[in-house]
Amino acid sequence: MGLADLHTGEKGESLSPDRKFDGSDSEAPQFSNINERKLMAKIDGRLLPCICILYLLAFLDRVNISNAAILGLKADLDIEKGTKYNTALTIFFVPYIICEIPANILLKKLKPHVWLSLCMFMFGVVMICQGLVTNWGGLMATRFFLGVFESGMFPGCFYLMGMWYKRSEAQKRFSFFFSSTTLAGAFGGLLAYGLSHMDGDRGYSGWRWVFIIEGVITAAVAIILFFFIPDFPEETKWLTEEERAFVREKLAKDVGKSAHHIKMGWPEIKGVLLDYKVILGGFMYFGLIVPAYSYAYFAPSIIQSYGYSAVQTQLYSIPPWAAAFVFSMVVAFCSDRMKHRFAFTVITVCIAIAGFAMLFSIHGKEHRHAEYGALFLVTCGAYSAMPVIVCWFAMNLGGHHRRSVGTAWQVGFGNIGGIIATYSFISSEAPYYRTGFSICIAWCCLSIVACCLYFGAIWHENRKRDRAAIDPSAVSEEQEEYEGDLAPTYRYQF
Repeated sequence: MGLADLHTGEKGESLSPDRKFDGSDSEAPQFSNINERKLMAKIDGRLLPCICILYLLAFLDRVNISNAAILGLKADLDIEKGTKYNTALTIFFVPYIICEIPANILLKKLKPHVWLSLCMFMFGVVMICQGLVTNWGGLMATRFFLGVFESGMFPGCFYLMGMWYKRSEAQKRFSFFFSSTTLAGAFGGLLAYGLSHMDGDRGYSGWRWVFIIEGVITAAVAIILFFFIPDFPEETKWLTEEERAFVREKLAKDVGKSAHHIKMGWPEIKGVLLDYKVILGGFMYFGLIVPAYSYAYFAPSIIQSYGYSAVQTQLYSIPPWAAAFVFSMVVAFCSDRMKHRFAFTVITVCIAIAGFAMLFSIHGKEHRHAEYGALFLVTCGAYSAMPVIVCWFAMNLGGHHRRSVGTAWQVGFGNIGGIIATYSFISSEAPYYRTGFSICIAWCCLSIVACCLYFGAIWHENRKRDRAAIDPSAVSEEQEEYEGDLAPTYRYQF
């Protein structure tokens, strides 16, 4: 699926994709030379490849420890028994959660191309160091700093994307970006399979090469991306002044003015965090992080329990991730076409629940194909629901300060679920992992409940504002900019 597919027309839009603005268009007569389709292709071609590559490598570096674990990491570091391995997974999330909101504030202050490429270079260096550790303490230290430098990646990319696209355009872009995680899972298994053959080269075990090679690739790509990652529409130099003005005007009509000039102090941050809708957004994502990270960290161990060798396990881990990429893009296109989010969150989470229920109840060699098939339901369901939830929430936040803090809160709070995930699958419960599968089902249900409450909240807000029937001309531009989605003229998308 290419980038050209991402800027196809939307039924019901006020402008067709190939249509140029002309002087007769009362809405935007000044943009007579702008071809919207070509402009969106230009934006997609500059923005999406950069952030997809960035997050693919970030997620790969985060979860490749699951591939290394079955290639000898546990034995070499003497962490096969007990919960030392699980603790090494958990320590990543402590700084990752704490640093989310400060990272998004720094993203705005330092500009995206500087902050994102710097963070990427640093976690690439940490990954190289992780391949050189000789004990559990060293592994813990590198995992901690990996969490520090990766904290700005995910919310930062969603924040940046949210400032470039309308709500009706966003889902397929968000899902295309989020699918970097599924591609990282597939690519990680393939790369680990290849690097496993380097076992013993220069005296290093195969699992060490997984970390070292992937760290070198990450650091090198970060240097390149410094020159290509775009900044916000108000700051970018690769669009003409007319194109920048068109993007600003287009987004202002959809979600209000960006309020790029507003400084983010404690009153603004506090105002966002006290909004009950923002709190619900965190729980929507929190519920899915547990099953998503449970799969990312423990899928190789689960697959290996089916009787495959370490090398075969790497290969068998690839297809479920690949299927999730295709399915998530289908869901995204349907969601954008229908301009609806809620139903797509509930349906996809139910698919994940069905997969976990199968894994919980079906066991035995004669049912290996059914167990393996359930992994496809888990990945397709969880990794399709997550981008819809994040996009739905992020694109309902108006203005730079509300979107930067809100998305960071959602991702930061949601990733507390990562801590739960790392202790859900204990080696002593292999190969059935009943506790882990039960926890994943429960947290999927939590996500559905939070999505339903969020849907009810924004429906109620829209109804209340419709009944108030405030004259838009009575609301000043300054008020609209500062209040964002809290402005009485704003309407939330379902």
